[in-house]
Amino acid sequence: MAERLKLIRIAPQDWIDWWGGLGGGEAAVSNVLPDAQRWVAEPTADWVAHSRRSLRKPWWTGLGLGRGAAERRVDLEAAIAPGSAQMVWANMMLHRCANPQAQMALWHKALQVGGYLMFSTLGPSSLQGLRQAYAAQGWPSPHAPFADMHDLGDQLVGMGFADPVMDQETLTLTWSSPQALLGELRDLGSNLDPARTQGLRTPRWRDRLHQVLAAQTDAGGRIRLSFEVVYGHAFKAPPKPARGDTTTVSLESLRAQLKSRDHPTL
Repeated sequence: MAERLKLIRIAPQDWIDWWGGLGGGEAAVSNVLPDAQRWVAEPTADWVAHSRRSLRKPWWTGLGLGRGAAERRVDLEAAIAPGSAQMVWANMMLHRCANPQAQMALWHKALQVGGYLMFSTLGPSSLQGLRQAYAAQGWPSPHAPFADMHDLGDQLVGMGFADPVMDQETLTLTWSSPQALLGELRDLGSNLDPARTQGLRTPRWRDRLHQVLAAQTDAGGRIRLSFEVVYGHAFKAPPKPARGDTTTVSLESLRAQLKSRDHPTL
């Protein structure tokens, strides 16, 4: 996504790193937009506290960033002031949301008119090998369905965004062991599928899962899974006039329009 920032003609003065505690956004954006002010929106109070701690510098580094500055730059996403930024950056977090459209509404609210959204998320082709392994064992899906990029574009328009541009790429990652694979997948988010197994799994089930995943190794002895990464970009459009609003046209303007129709060359 950071490479696409170079195509933006008007650089933002303020941008919001949505769920910035996940990491990766600050350095990527700052390399392209070093003068833009970064703000952080987090989903829970625990995440807010974590991000504030990460922003604080030791006292011996000077007064460049103290406790008060950190607190002003990090807040709950629901508390972000309307129209407070020219860009929302949301990297690999939408698939963690139980209600993606409600999340889009928060983004839309936080942006100024004409501001832009840049986000990435997982697409429906992600983790096919893992879903197939679960299905072969008769287990419920390991994750909730991922939205197609065209559906995401339609949802953006429905939430008031304009000119959405969507694309995707497929990445293949490998792991040396089932334990390493599962540890990294946990960092990508929890299973939000309503049909997921209720309650805790047993150690016996965990051992069986490790056996199933270990059987998926390639010729090099590594476990491979593919991820479809969806990228989205859209602008916050000006609000549309409400139905029933009165439009006033002066008599002089109406006469001029009629005259131009009768005499197109005038």
